[in-house]
Amino acid sequence: MPSAAERTRTLVQSTCSAVLLVPGLSVVHPDQLMPDSRSMGPEGDLFLGFPADSPVVRAATRAQGDELTAVLEITDVAPVSVPHRIRGRARIAGWLTAVPGVAQPGRMMLRLETGEVSVDDLWGCEEVEPEELRDAVADPLVTHEAELLQHLHAAHSEQMTTLSALLGDRAEYGCAEHGLDAVPVALDRFGLRVRFVEDGSACFDARFEFPDPVRDVGELRRAMHSLFEAASC
Repeated sequence: MPSAAERTRTLVQSTCSAVLLVPGLSVVHPDQLMPDSRSMGPEGDLFLGFPADSPVVRAATRAQGDELTAVLEITDVAPVSVPHRIRGRARIAGWLTAVPGVAQPGRMMLRLETGEVSVDDLWGCEEVEPEELRDAVADPLVTHEAELLQHLHAAHSEQMTTLSALLGDRAEYGCAEHGLDAVPVALDRFGLRVRFVEDGSACFDARFEFPDPVRDVGELRRAMHSLFEAASC
């Protein structure tokens, strides 16, 4: 399974929505707290892009030294229609400063020095050391995951349902009379997580691991083909 640090790094580099919370700072519109770009530097600090006239930027430029604390909250929502769509949240707390001269005109880059990190997702809730986050590598499928899940759901729904044959003791739930839908809810280099939904209400997750970790979409296609073949035997 991916480590907590890898999962957090993947969320940082994903397109999941994020909001930067600064104690005592109030805004008119919530989207004023949402960075339009984010990246991680070699030392593990986050770099967040905002309009130069953003309330967050004003607060950071007025702060002295590292006195301004902030928390970046990232929310991961499944890109397919499924019950309980929030897949996880990551929280990165630290100290916020402005980085002049880096962004384009009319923009400002803010640096969040990483202090405390945690992730609460489909794998569980864990704390992450800043050094672990710095050294972690994002999942290689992160930029394609949403598109891949949507494609599996739309074009391969019948094959997804056949995966219930691999459920072992829960295989009986795959019978047609149960009205069971199989929705691909998460994907990483180690495997596929499927949410089985019975009659549109009750649901449970099952994890189908690949024989070997995949490194790209080409290897993923072969892994999925092997998975569907195993389910059809």
